[in-house]
Amino acid sequence: MNIGDLYFSFTNPSLFMLLTLSLVLLLVHFVTKKGGGNSVPNAWQSLVELIYDFVPNLVNEQIGGLSGNVKQPFFPCISVTFTFSLFCNPQGMIPYSFTVTSHFLITLGLSFSIFIGITIVGFQRNGLHFLSFSLPAGVPLPLAPFLVLLELIPHCFRALSSGIRLFANMMAGHSSVKILSGSAWTMLCMNDLFYFIGDLGPLFIVLALTGPELGVAISQAHVSTISICIYLNDATNLHQTCLLFFYN
Repeated sequence: MNIGDLYFSFTNPSLFMLLTLSLVLLLVHFVTKKGGGNSVPNAWQSLVELIYDFVPNLVNEQIGGLSGNVKQPFFPCISVTFTFSLFCNPQGMIPYSFTVTSHFLITLGLSFSIFIGITIVGFQRNGLHFLSFSLPAGVPLPLAPFLVLLELIPHCFRALSSGIRLFANMMAGHSSVKILSGSAWTMLCMNDLFYFIGDLGPLFIVLALTGPELGVAISQAHVSTISICIYLNDATNLHQTCLLFFYN
């Protein structure tokens, strides 16, 4: 689509992100369309309740500090991110579908936006004291510049690591299944007894990999959500996590 000098394209990632959004909204709508769920939940309502209950428990475990208070304002962001990953990651297991999170630009944009938001939250909660995360207490002054640099580098690389982790796991697993599936289908279409017998090997490997790959797709949503909670905990509590470990 050309609008003046600007060019817009509706790509596969855009389409499948829109389909994911529509699927989640339809699922929630059907569960809550009559003002609430059933007292005896069906399978779909149980799925929605499981997703909804999982995130607060994760927030309770990972974000608390010394007082143990849960930072409930972070719940919507974490819940949306977890649901997005949970529904996007397994899409590549469906034939003729597309895995949004297997594109590095998508995961990188997601991780960078979350990292920027967490940094803003850190400055809002702690002011300029937020920069103290890069300098532990009791460090000799001559070593301070080196330690600040050593702490800032891994902190900034958090924006890359989250996106790379999700992209690499989705790309590697789905690519392996797709290559083996294509090989099995090609050998099956050879109309030759030799290739038909040889096709059983790749076919069984694909079937064996399907279950673990589906588990990896679901677990990566969990791992990404835990990473966000850990980064939020570091930004809001700063050195309190270390103090809690010391007191225990």
